[in-house]
Amino acid sequence: MKSRKRERRIIVALAAVLAAVFIVSFSIGRYPVSVKELAGIVLSRFVDIEQFWTDSMVKVLYNIRLPRVLLACMVGCCLSVAGAVFQGVFRNPMASPQVLGASKGASFGACLAILLGLSSMQITLSAFVFGMLSILIVMFFGRRVKGNAAMGLILAGIMVGSLFEAGVSFMKITADPTNELPAMTYWLVGSLSGATMKDVAFIAVPMAIGLIPLFLLRWRLNMLTMDEDEARTLGVNTRRLRLAALCCATLITASCVAVSGLISWVGLVMPHVARKLTGSDYRYMISTSALTGAVFLLIVDNISRSLLRTEIPIGILTAFVGAPFFLYLLSGRGERRR
Repeated sequence: MKSRKRERRIIVALAAVLAAVFIVSFSIGRYPVSVKELAGIVLSRFVDIEQFWTDSMVKVLYNIRLPRVLLACMVGCCLSVAGAVFQGVFRNPMASPQVLGASKGASFGACLAILLGLSSMQITLSAFVFGMLSILIVMFFGRRVKGNAAMGLILAGIMVGSLFEAGVSFMKITADPTNELPAMTYWLVGSLSGATMKDVAFIAVPMAIGLIPLFLLRWRLNMLTMDEDEARTLGVNTRRLRLAALCCATLITASCVAVSGLISWVGLVMPHVARKLTGSDYRYMISTSALTGAVFLLIVDNISRSLLRTEIPIGILTAFVGAPFFLYLLSGRGERRR
């Protein structure tokens, strides 16, 4: 009971940290908006307040920062949860959302749309469609591999991901070096710049479809870390559970890549941070992973758009921060003691 109270307190504390970072994020950027002005703009939607802010601040707040901050939270949350699920399903602490090739498929779809000169919304849609298509292909061939089902999916994911990666490389060679190639390169390194409420609305549905079942099944996910025979004795069909978890995790991964490009390390590192905080029990780890991922990506995005005059692609910063931090975790210094 004491342990459960501790885990819940940690989750509540993380939620409070996320709320604080969420609010502060609206004040960070090249166009300054103080907390007082932010509060006034929001309250003016509900009560009559004498305006002490400019109309430009309102446009920046609602048209630029709101969708970007929301997407940072959503993408960070989903990538971290997907990483936690993949690590549990494959019983491998090095598993990440890229393991089944969804990211490579989405990258191929986005680059193809850029090469065809499609709009930003069509690029997002193309990335999502090809991300899901890659998973269907992986599932089709992975289930035909004899022996270990999880290993079959991993091998199929590696092969399919390599094919899509080769397609991306070919398109980069044939792309116009003046316009198309820079657009592809910028998308591939990951960025939340140019986010709109249309992007948020478009991607919120598939993210919810993937996240809700994972939260509902979080106590069953512990069974996937057991031996097959042991899980069956408890009445759990591990094959169906594994398939459902993989489909949901891959759906939210494809959704993230579709709107943000390739953002590495979040899905690999944040589940380890969550595990250090609340242990390996998925009843708490899913919530902790979601919150730590959202906080991490929101902070990194704030740095990316305020550190230099030119915005740094968020995918580059997550690698700079994530790689050393993961080495710290591997060193065992932050290991949780019970």
